[in-house]
Amino acid sequence: MSADGTGGGSGSSGGGAGGYRHFHEQLASLKQRLLAMSDTAESLVETSVEALLDGDEEKAVLVIEGDRVLDALEIEVEEAAVQLLALQQPMARDLRFLVGTIRVTSDLERVGDHAVNIAQGARRLIAGRHRLATGPALEEMAGRARRMLADALDAFTRGDGQLGRGVCRADDEVDALYDSIFRRLTADMMADPSAIPPALELLLVSRNLERVADLATNIAEDAVFIAEGKQIKHRAELRAS
Repeated sequence: MSADGTGGGSGSSGGGAGGYRHFHEQLASLKQRLLAMSDTAESLVETSVEALLDGDEEKAVLVIEGDRVLDALEIEVEEAAVQLLALQQPMARDLRFLVGTIRVTSDLERVGDHAVNIAQGARRLIAGRHRLATGPALEEMAGRARRMLADALDAFTRGDGQLGRGVCRADDEVDALYDSIFRRLTADMMADPSAIPPALELLLVSRNLERVADLATNIAEDAVFIAEGKQIKHRAELRAS
C-alpha cells in the first residue's frame, strides 16, 4: 500500500514511474479536497443544531448561506475525479476510489441540504418562541450523526473496511434515538394540542439528523468496497463481519 492509503499496484495504466507518481499526487490532492468538503458538511450540521438548541437565528442564516460553499465544493471535487478517471484510466483500488468519490460528493451535498432543513426549522421555532422538549436527546443524536460522518470519511479516504463497518453498526444507535424522540413527541402532541406545531418541527429535525446518519452509512459502505472490493449495501451479514 502506498503512503496515501491507496493500493500500490493499482495506479494508472500508463506513463511510467513519473506518470504513476504524478497520478498519486493528484489522488492525494483530491483526498484533501474531499476532506475539506466533509469538514464543511460536518460544520453545517453542527451549526444548524446549535442554532436550534441556542435559539440563534444568526447561526441558522450562516448554515443556509454556507450550503452554497458545499455546493461549489461538490462540483469541484466531482470534476476532478471525473478528469482523473478520463485521463489516467486507473485500475483496481484507485478506480474504486474515484468512482466512490463521485458518489460521496453527492452524499455530502445532501448532508448540507439536511443541515439547511434543520436551520430552517430552527428559524420557525425561534419565530414561534417555542420551547424545546427534547433538547438533550436531539443534541446526542446530532453528535452521533456527526461522528458517523467523520468516521465514514476517514474510513473512505484510508480504505479502512473495519472502520466502515463500525459506522454501519452505529447507525442502529441513531435509529434508536430517533424512535425515542418520535415516541416522546407523539405523546406530547396527544397530551397537549398546543404542542403540535413545535413537536412537528422537532420531528422534522430529528428525521433530518437520521438521514445524515444514513448518508454517513452510505459513505462507510463505499469505504468497505474500496478496501475489500465487496458491496455490503443491504447485506447485514457482511456489515457485521
